[in-house]
Amino acid sequence: MFIYLFNPENDLSLANFSANYMPPASAVRMAREMALLPIWYAGSENRFTGNAGDDIENLQDIVGEERDVPGNLTGVTISQREIGEGITVIAEGEENLAFLDRMKELFELKASLVSMSSLASYPDAVFVPWGWNPSLVRTLQVSGASECHLPSIQELKRLRGYTHRKHAVETLVDLKSLDERLTGEPRYVTSIEELLDYLESVPGDKVLKMPLSGSGKGLIWILGGITDKQVDWCRRVIRGQGGVVVEPIWDRVRDFAMEFWLDDGLARFAGYSLFRTAASGGYMGNELLTDARIEEVLGSYLPISLFHQLRERLLQLLPTRFPRYRGYTGVDMMVCTTSEGYKVHPCVEINTRMNMGVVSRTFHERHVQPGAEGLFTVDYFKRPGTALSFYRKMEQEHPLTVKDNKVASGYLPLTPVTADTHYVAYVVIA
Repeated sequence: MFIYLFNPENDLSLANFSANYMPPASAVRMAREMALLPIWYAGSENRFTGNAGDDIENLQDIVGEERDVPGNLTGVTISQREIGEGITVIAEGEENLAFLDRMKELFELKASLVSMSSLASYPDAVFVPWGWNPSLVRTLQVSGASECHLPSIQELKRLRGYTHRKHAVETLVDLKSLDERLTGEPRYVTSIEELLDYLESVPGDKVLKMPLSGSGKGLIWILGGITDKQVDWCRRVIRGQGGVVVEPIWDRVRDFAMEFWLDDGLARFAGYSLFRTAASGGYMGNELLTDARIEEVLGSYLPISLFHQLRERLLQLLPTRFPRYRGYTGVDMMVCTTSEGYKVHPCVEINTRMNMGVVSRTFHERHVQPGAEGLFTVDYFKRPGTALSFYRKMEQEHPLTVKDNKVASGYLPLTPVTADTHYVAYVVIA
């Protein structure tokens, strides 16, 4: 039995690396209110169980053998038999039950819920979280989960090392050598003196990044000269994490990612992700497009052969950089405007865990009518009742149309919405 768990605080918890870590209240609320998100992507791992020579375009039709994976760091391979038997998600509350019942009617989902307090009743369960960290392992242990299906401290340390931003810096150096239309000038510095030398030698505004933090988090923007407060921040980060990443702020035109599936030394391309971010760098949502359509978009800026070249090089690099990792890996990139025209920053971040790009493209492939396009959004509503008002407004303005258990058009919340909801994932299909 495979049990899925949405724990968006994972990156922060892994960076902290304490079994007693207490995530921010906002992350706890997001995890609770979006607990049912896994019903839309559970079992997506089965696309990547074929042999190394299989054609990636047909991987969704390949189903491999079940594997015994106790202690696996990032999830498990789901067999077609297991998918047929249903999806199990950790979630509680009447709102989740009511929402799941409605989704089962619309999409014929075979899914059920279990509570954290009942885990001792499933001694053979294999857990598939958003990501693994010591705090989650401790929570599952206390809840009665079987030790044989939880990662060891050594595995967690290795995974934490894989999330370090130095991997993105070093990978970028290799990728830039492929073509002059690839850009990026990050530096991993280990002293304030080295940081100040970099700031003086490279013109323009900069961004500072904690080596270990959440994607889109742990960022400081240097607009003009660095302030005393920012210098103090850097000192604390260098003292606590050994260094800090610094790079120029680019004139971003398009955010996108290449998604990969890694499995003990092998890598496969899992598709593109065309996404949107806030000015702060935080994730906002994805465009629901096929890979062919995303290539049309990217090809309007630079020859698509450049993106293919990047993809092939990453297929070689990622398994060597993360040799004992198994799971999804997203490499965030962006198209930038420069004085020399459009260029690509080919490695802004590397995320070794499940990510929203995989969630959105899996939803698009499984639950949207062929040819239909739209937007996948994760939204935050600050005031109580605002999310529910938005939900009612969108239902009226964009009525949902479902044909053959797939969305043809309209607005569909992917997580429950009540008067107390603040976080919602939803799609709008044109």
